[in-house]
Amino acid sequence: MTNLLIADDHPLFRAALRLAASDNLGDCSVREAADLPGVLAALAAEPDTDLVLLDLHMPGSRGLSGLAALRGQHPGVAVLVVSAHDDPRIVRRVLDHGAAGFIPKSASPAEIGAAIRSVLDCGSWLPPGLAEAVATLPVDPADTDLASRLARLTEQQSRVLALLAEGLLNKQIADRLGIQERTVKAHVTAIFEKLKVRNRTQAGMVLRALELGEPARTG
Repeated sequence: MTNLLIADDHPLFRAALRLAASDNLGDCSVREAADLPGVLAALAAEPDTDLVLLDLHMPGSRGLSGLAALRGQHPGVAVLVVSAHDDPRIVRRVLDHGAAGFIPKSASPAEIGAAIRSVLDCGSWLPPGLAEAVATLPVDPADTDLASRLARLTEQQSRVLALLAEGLLNKQIADRLGIQERTVKAHVTAIFEKLKVRNRTQAGMVLRALELGEPARTG
């Protein structure tokens, strides 16, 4: 049986994705999460998940940071980004950070089904028109290097990095995560080494490089 995880903070859109998946796959297990911590918890509980349908904008996720966390902590799970952010330059970054494909939120149920089937068959998927635009854009070596460095972080280190970027001190991070301060210090040291940075400011800048503006809303 195919195991899917739908990650989106809008219940109605999760329901639409669930329906499209069920109509196209038949016998499948579909779970849902409304924020990034919920996504990571679901994957920890079900590591044999085949595919995550991931929204870029949800609580706990800073633009591409959610995708980076999933690819780093669960590299064997395919990720198909579903977003209103369909600028070709953003889609290029999504692919460079390890997504198997991209579905605009304006996609029809048939397109969603085609994308899911393609990725589950170990392929990739972009809407035809968007694929042509993305193909003209070069891969950014800086972005692929950033993705590689972030992939080295553990789940807990990703959490610590996010709190570092918020300006929290080690003791505050320890209290927030329920761990000892010396453990936080060890994580911070490892983060600096893996990200090739020297201080907390530079580490925060790495995470901020993943941020995206809010997609334009219509209606």
